[in-house]
Amino acid sequence: MLEERWRELADVKDELSERDWFMGTSGNLAIKVSDKPLQFLVTASGKDKRKRTNEDFLLVDEFGHPVEETHLKPSAETLLHLEIYQKTNAGCSLHVHTIDNNVISEIYGDRGEITFKGQELIKAFNKWEEDDILKIPIIHNFAHIPTLARAFSEHVKEDTGAVLIRNHGITVWGRNAFEAKKILEASEFLFRYQLRLLEYKPYQLFKVV
Repeated sequence: MLEERWRELADVKDELSERDWFMGTSGNLAIKVSDKPLQFLVTASGKDKRKRTNEDFLLVDEFGHPVEETHLKPSAETLLHLEIYQKTNAGCSLHVHTIDNNVISEIYGDRGEITFKGQELIKAFNKWEEDDILKIPIIHNFAHIPTLARAFSEHVKEDTGAVLIRNHGITVWGRNAFEAKKILEASEFLFRYQLRLLEYKPYQLFKVV
């Protein structure tokens, strides 16, 4: 199981790195290995995610601590992944910093969320009805990670979801790696769409759905 999950997460990392979503070693990924006890693989801090090595991830426990003695350090945002696995049945969570999600989080940060309606890709969030509205919360970028994790935890309510951290990045999760990646891709599409729309219709910046 551990090796299988390792390969699965490494494949996701490779695909996201091809999109150039890990600038400056930013971003972190996690995938659940077991429920009882809770253990999950998480990216090691400070690694070049464009390269594939046997030190890309490490196994951590229900407290976010390494299961085995290692010189590797878990990603700074491990506590966010921990909140997801403690509160939901999610199996994979992804965090990336892109220019688009940072700009969106700044434009709409004072509202505390960004909403989308009538967009095909909100179906990635299981929004199938014509009048469905997707709301992605935006939280403050607390430098103190436990404080950030508490703010983040308030929006972790279902097995799938997404949260923007203002001028920091987006964290998404799903029941498995495929679903988490689908949600991430859909989110980034919607952000790019909204920014392109604002270029042609600046008044949309002030329109509340």
